[in-house]
Amino acid sequence: MTHAMLKGSNVPLGATAVRAVLRWSPGPGVPDVDASALLLGSDGRVRSDEDFVFYNQPRHPSGLVRLMPKKRVAEGLTDTVQADVGALDPSVDQVVLAASSDGGSFSGVPDLRIALYDAGAAEGEPLAVFDVRPETGEETAIICGELYRRGDGWKFRAVGQGYPTGLIGLATAFGISVDETEPEAQGEDRTQAAQPRPEPTVPPQAQPQPQPQPQPETQAQVPAPQPAYGYPQPPRAQPQPQPQPAPQPAYGYPQPAYGYPQPAAAAAPAPDPNFRLPAMGPQFIRQ
Repeated sequence: MTHAMLKGSNVPLGATAVRAVLRWSPGPGVPDVDASALLLGSDGRVRSDEDFVFYNQPRHPSGLVRLMPKKRVAEGLTDTVQADVGALDPSVDQVVLAASSDGGSFSGVPDLRIALYDAGAAEGEPLAVFDVRPETGEETAIICGELYRRGDGWKFRAVGQGYPTGLIGLATAFGISVDETEPEAQGEDRTQAAQPRPEPTVPPQAQPQPQPQPQPETQAQVPAPQPAYGYPQPPRAQPQPQPQPAPQPAYGYPQPAYGYPQPAAAAAPAPDPNFRLPAMGPQFIRQ
């Protein structure tokens, strides 16, 4: 009998190994979806980073929780987590079943559903089905449901809690140490969990070598300083004065102006004392 789950409801499992199958309808612009699982202790946190099973670490070291290959079925695409809960270490109190989207939020993923099957049965109806719907439309990671201990058995709870911070926000919420600088695997733009790494150290050969200090130059090597612009210049040889020609008088100067006394001429012979001017008046008189 299949239980159609509502958010927050739970149902006991009648199987010790289950397959949790995520299914959605692909299409143009629909983000890809990846299933993941976290094995939690009684404090609600992972015991180590190995308790995070996802696309870069698809198998738990115990081999009891693992990812199965994605498949295309008539209803869409599926990604599956298989968990042998009956054989898990008693320190594991809970297995969180989650989904993360790549290329957009879950508001663009239609018909998202998780279905639980008995892993020991090759065929058959699912034990429980839960239609997962995002609450805000901004979720890029969602806890679809959780398997948890109850007495000697296990139960399944429908959760539907979303995270807008994607797989990294989901992982760190449960105590995973995430190295955001780790290169993406297989060219995918997704964040992966990784073991904490020691702080990088500089190898000896990469240590900066001391640079030789410049030696002071001798006086013979230092050129004489050039005087700065505007400061007293060194004395230079002065040119000898050249004799200047006598200035030529300008036109009309210093010649005496017209009508003014002329300069005295050179001394002339004394006039004849017997010189007489001729008589003035008519020069010819009719006799």
